[in-house]
Amino acid sequence: MKRREFIKLGAGLGAAGLGIGAGLSPSRAQGKMAFKASDVHPAGYPTVAATEALGKKLEAATNGRLSVQMFASMTLGGEKETIEQTQLGAIQMVRVSVGALGPVVDDLNVLNIPFLCRNTAHMQKVLDGAIGQELLDKVTNNANANLVGLCWMDAGARSFYNTKHPIKTLADMHGLKVRVIGNPMFVDMANALGANGVAMGYDQVFNSLQTGVIDGAENNPPSYVFDNHYTVAKYYTLTEHLIVPEMLVFSKRVWTTLSKDDQDLIKKFAREAQAEERVLWNKYEQQAMEKAKAAGSQIIEVADKKPFQDAVKPVWDKYGPKYAEMIKRIQAE
Repeated sequence: MKRREFIKLGAGLGAAGLGIGAGLSPSRAQGKMAFKASDVHPAGYPTVAATEALGKKLEAATNGRLSVQMFASMTLGGEKETIEQTQLGAIQMVRVSVGALGPVVDDLNVLNIPFLCRNTAHMQKVLDGAIGQELLDKVTNNANANLVGLCWMDAGARSFYNTKHPIKTLADMHGLKVRVIGNPMFVDMANALGANGVAMGYDQVFNSLQTGVIDGAENNPPSYVFDNHYTVAKYYTLTEHLIVPEMLVFSKRVWTTLSKDDQDLIKKFAREAQAEERVLWNKYEQQAMEKAKAAGSQIIEVADKKPFQDAVKPVWDKYGPKYAEMIKRIQAE
């Protein structure tokens, strides 16, 4: 049995054994509930730390009745697997990229369009306002998703890195096998830039870089550094082609078993986690860049991003019309 199948089977059986009627529940003991939380990133990563802080506040506010048990470092699987487990109720809370959530809730794909936002400050302004709340609600109200959108988490800007050579111009992208999140929009984006887009789970990236299955990937500086991709892929180019946020979501199957007061408490601490993670992120991103430079990684500035922006026009033409009104609102912020 493959590792992924084993993880999903084990989580499903464990959750089924704790079922409430036809639904599934978190771990329960003497009236207490411990929510399983998952993240692909390691302990200490901003999203992990912010979710753990949420759990501590929840535990304190409920005198230990509700708590959060964090499973970091892909312990419960990659993003696709943990989204599926959260939909089933085997995991109660998961922090995932909107890139991975796009195939589940199509409305979110507007945020996955390359070069949509001017910079990270622009994206933050969008998410902190009415648009951000609307998109969280799109997740919660999606009949097929079985998820509740709790809050946004910052993930900075994504750039390309690879094992072969510096990317200074669009021509340097040509022929590189580049891992992207398993979302058709990202495969199309990589291909439009001249690379060969390879959809792959985040949990497979490091080994694939090591073995040459892929030549590179694209992600933010902390993921590049603190998941050790920088040790094999020495060239990091600041294309900043995507500013894709992340989201903390809750299993709707379990959410509907909670009281309104408990739901409100979780929402309150989630909003606080959104602000706290952003502060942690800024520090972490700076540390990541310093660590990469100290280890000998080449950090390459792109003198002219316009050729990159022009190259992804087919992606805009293919996916943009569906989100035209929302794109207009985002760009007007």
